[in-house]
Amino acid sequence: MAKYLVAMDQGTTSSRAIVFSAEGRIVASHAVEFPQHYPHPGWVEHDPEDILQSQITALQEAVRLSGIDVGEIAAIGITNQRETTFLWDRQTGKCVGNAIVWQCRRTAKIVERLVADSHGDMIRQKTGLIPDAYFSGTKLKWMLDYYNLREKAERGELCFGTVDSFLCWNLLTGRPHVTDATNAGRTMLFNLETQDWDPELMALLGIPKACLPKVVDSSGPIGTLDPAILGRPIPVTGMAGDQHASLFGQACWKVGDVKNTYGTGCFMLMNTGDQPVRSENGLLTTMAWRIGGKPTYALEGSVFMGGATIQWLRDEMKMITRAAESEGLAESVPGTGGVYLVPAMTGLGAPWWDMYSRGTLVGMTRGTGRAHIVRAALEAIAYQSEDLMQAMARDAGRQPEQLQVDGGASANAFLMQFQADISRVRVVRPRVLETTALGAALLAGLGCGLYAGTEEIAHLWEKDLEFTPQMDEATRLMNLRGWHKAVNRALDWAEH
Repeated sequence: MAKYLVAMDQGTTSSRAIVFSAEGRIVASHAVEFPQHYPHPGWVEHDPEDILQSQITALQEAVRLSGIDVGEIAAIGITNQRETTFLWDRQTGKCVGNAIVWQCRRTAKIVERLVADSHGDMIRQKTGLIPDAYFSGTKLKWMLDYYNLREKAERGELCFGTVDSFLCWNLLTGRPHVTDATNAGRTMLFNLETQDWDPELMALLGIPKACLPKVVDSSGPIGTLDPAILGRPIPVTGMAGDQHASLFGQACWKVGDVKNTYGTGCFMLMNTGDQPVRSENGLLTTMAWRIGGKPTYALEGSVFMGGATIQWLRDEMKMITRAAESEGLAESVPGTGGVYLVPAMTGLGAPWWDMYSRGTLVGMTRGTGRAHIVRAALEAIAYQSEDLMQAMARDAGRQPEQLQVDGGASANAFLMQFQADISRVRVVRPRVLETTALGAALLAGLGCGLYAGTEEIAHLWEKDLEFTPQMDEATRLMNLRGWHKAVNRALDWAEH
């Protein structure tokens, strides 16, 4: 009997594949990093071929390392960095140019015009999203305009897709042009109520429906992996954007459950059940998942620079050589000495939504050293997440009792303790930190019938560590005041 599940987890800086046992245990994993491209200030791109080849390599190597027979794999799930936008020729499969990454700010002017023309409320009402360059719709508009391809798109000769669509097209037999409801919900083209592409939004952005993928459930039959990749066909039966997969993998199936993923960005989601909750505090209303045609919704807050802040310290500033060094450096000093880093390198997400804020380092004195700045960078990740949590609490009308955490930076004990301190909440870390991949695998397991329902997999989530608040209230409030003062310095910095 097939008793393994595989998740393809295509992220912003690396492509990963993980083999799970039916009990949710990691059997083997492999990740392949790929280059980031910054052709202009504020622009971020990926080479589509890098995405594809790194994901294939990661998948093949993870299965090889697991030592299992390919015939024992019940199904594959796909999860992905969201909003990153691809446009390719339906006949040749060749992309018209590099993919535009979710972090890219090139379409800020398009968003400005939409808001200036009073379309903001309509967009928010239909999609649950606040108009921002973050989302795929304006990226697709930019591509069609820049490459002068709208007529070709109208003739059905082009395919738009986010990473999930691009992988399905290239890795599944028959080249299905599909996306799941969670990824569709991040395009600024998808209507949460009708659960389909919205004609008014398509007309507003000049997007022909002929280039849009079919929207499918997050769990259920999608297609079959090309047998050339692993040696035999394998069902692909789960697909969700990374944050939605993480919410599912954290077993946040009850209304009010909250998780925060500390990846390249930080993404906090709260399950709101079968009703979309409209935010009054700068959050997004989004899909949690769609199973059996039934949508589950969530509130979401996004931090653009989470773990990417540590990568910036490593790669651009050369203050550390490995991300893991940041924990020891932060603990080597008793505080930041009044230093605050606002990592708004690509603008600020929720609850600020300022496309023109920029990275700011304030409060330095002659005694400021490397350790203070590294500590300030870690603290900034927690401060940004706390801003999200308070916005969420106001929208939901209740303070979360605990925060379930995952993602690479959640392995940093200093960061997790500081998060518990600054948010006055229990921070709970699961035994399996790769909950995004786990969620994709579990969605695939449900989709192929390996599991009968969520009741059967509820026990697979296990606690590893819990961090409880230790900081006194006066210090906490003083730290938060300093943080918000620093944020105000970063707002509306770039020329526009």
